[in-house]
Amino acid sequence: MAVTQGKSGGRTPLIAGNWKMNLDHLQAIAFVQKLAWSLKDARFDFDDVEVAVFPPFTDLRSVQTLISADKLLLKFGAQDVSAHDSGAYTGEVSGAFLSALDCNYVIVGHSERRTLHLETDEQVGAKALAAIKHGLVPVICVGETADDLAEHGPSAVPVAQLTAALENVAEGADIVVAYEPVWAIGSGQAATPEQAEQVAAALRDVVRSRLGDEAGAKTRVLYGGSVKAANIASFMRQPNVDGALVGGASIQVEEFASICRYKAHVGT
Repeated sequence: MAVTQGKSGGRTPLIAGNWKMNLDHLQAIAFVQKLAWSLKDARFDFDDVEVAVFPPFTDLRSVQTLISADKLLLKFGAQDVSAHDSGAYTGEVSGAFLSALDCNYVIVGHSERRTLHLETDEQVGAKALAAIKHGLVPVICVGETADDLAEHGPSAVPVAQLTAALENVAEGADIVVAYEPVWAIGSGQAATPEQAEQVAAALRDVVRSRLGDEAGAKTRVLYGGSVKAANIASFMRQPNVDGALVGGASIQVEEFASICRYKAHVGT
């Protein structure tokens, strides 16, 4: 995937909205239309900041059709993917299916999948490989709980998770990494920009060591966890933070559009 000039290494900031289990396909159409209109009215430059939404599986076809028919500049992805291409895996969705829907991205290893579905680092790695195989860019989520932070300190757990997830990923692969401290998600208490930067830099070092210097320079590292319009610019000032994986605020059109427009309304 081409990356235009933005941060050092040619990294274009990415603002990604993870809708989680919210909005049916009709609500998704209305949301995407309103988001696109809001950004267009504000003369938003999609070459300067990339915007992607991650709807539930049942919304993807509707979102794809709308984006394609109206030639919208939004990107979109899925919230999960199967490690398998096809077969007797009831309830799972293949990367081949997502690719056929023109998905750009897929989230793998979100903390809710790790916690509620007991996904292991090995499973996350297998899903990342499946995404890459089918031409999707995996957004590999890593993060620590409050107990992890107290016991191991900052970055240790996310670094271990990413190292395991990238074990079989080929050098130079196109990925995105999302650091989401579990203790910050939905809590209203975000990490400090300095905390996010410290972990993002450590994660970039993992990418560099596993996938090569070029991948280390071009891979975007996002921060997620109680991101909102009021704090996004402070994160984006950090040299190794290249965007945000937004949760609750991503299903509020005005707030999400404001987050996307962080350069215009707050500055960096």
